[in-house]
Amino acid sequence: MSHFYLIGEHLSHSFSPQIHAMLGNPDYTLKELAPDEVGEFVKHGDYVGMNVTIPYKQVVIPFLDALTPAAEKLGAVNTVTRRADGTLLGDNTDYFGFSYALSSAGIALAGKKVLILGSGGASKTAVAVARDADAAEVVIVSRSGEVNYDNVYSLHGDAQVIINCTPVGMYPKSGISPVDLTQFPHLCGAADMIYNPARTAFLAQAEQLGIPCTNGLSMLVAQAAAGHERFTGTPVDTAQIERIVRTFAAESANIVLIGMPGCGKSTIGAILATLTGKKFVDTDALIVQKAGKSIPEIFADDGENTFRAIEHQVVCEVGAAHGQIIATGGGVVTRPENRYPLEQNGTVVWLTRPLQDLPCDGRPLSQANKLADMYRIREPLYRAFADTIIPNDGTPEAVAARILEVIL
Repeated sequence: MSHFYLIGEHLSHSFSPQIHAMLGNPDYTLKELAPDEVGEFVKHGDYVGMNVTIPYKQVVIPFLDALTPAAEKLGAVNTVTRRADGTLLGDNTDYFGFSYALSSAGIALAGKKVLILGSGGASKTAVAVARDADAAEVVIVSRSGEVNYDNVYSLHGDAQVIINCTPVGMYPKSGISPVDLTQFPHLCGAADMIYNPARTAFLAQAEQLGIPCTNGLSMLVAQAAAGHERFTGTPVDTAQIERIVRTFAAESANIVLIGMPGCGKSTIGAILATLTGKKFVDTDALIVQKAGKSIPEIFADDGENTFRAIEHQVVCEVGAAHGQIIATGGGVVTRPENRYPLEQNGTVVWLTRPLQDLPCDGRPLSQANKLADMYRIREPLYRAFADTIIPNDGTPEAVAARILEVIL
């Protein structure tokens, strides 16, 4: 049997096996190695081909017999092929992958001032792509460099494209961004090499500002496709790469339902789960499980603040996962800190329904407050959280079908 691997130090977040399976290679597995195990595996491992990720893209080089011009240029290897004579060839397909990601997102670098965050191996790829694309200026920002995160705004606030090559904002430490994009008034493009979460805080801010942007999924798929060609000799065209990106993004994305209490989130969410094969998650049910008591009991015994604190914990936990239908409580939007955890890996759908059709039984706040007053407060919050708005004005099956038609 032919064996193919991704080697690295911490790989639990990797999507590579799923992507290579879509490329037609089911014999691709993750292999975590300690630093002192890398050399032995590279020289004597049972593989035909393997990919290499951080922190070993430079570590593997002394154990290889030859490098391609791309690997030599970047000083890093992400693809190793065992040739017919047994010798090992190191290549780098990240350059192709990143170029593809920028192109597919419509982000042009020619004539632009490009700010590159980070000075590691990923940064070298971005620098090479930017310079080869005739960027007007390429500036590297690092924690201890001449240009750093303290002076970058004053020195380079006129940047037009920003590329994040750092792990800041990557799962599991999501929700933070290396820079504040509002400080760059001329920004017309933002790229993040991170693909988990799908929408980093860096990219979420770019979207809110209306700036064209891309995450690292297109790069990941494109570099994997190039690696697959090296391993198997089977060419992969652009259309196939695009198809895999769309398919993988759709399969791994969450669909998050928000809206007033009683608007049908749980009913329609369960139908969506059946239609898509995704796991159904009800945050209210998880809150009850975590608290060990019903929601009315939480409100009566502990108060709304305690309920909201538990709700935020649950939202953070479920929002970090992939491939789910998430039904939320009606008041989840009353806490701004819930917005990013819900949007990081999915599309947020505001499910609307006429107030007169909303039931109040078993809903503490709906009973304690007039629905019209509650809605007046929450309406702008739902609107701010939502990626799309779908009226619940038909059968649950029809509404679920409409949601899928709009977002997929």
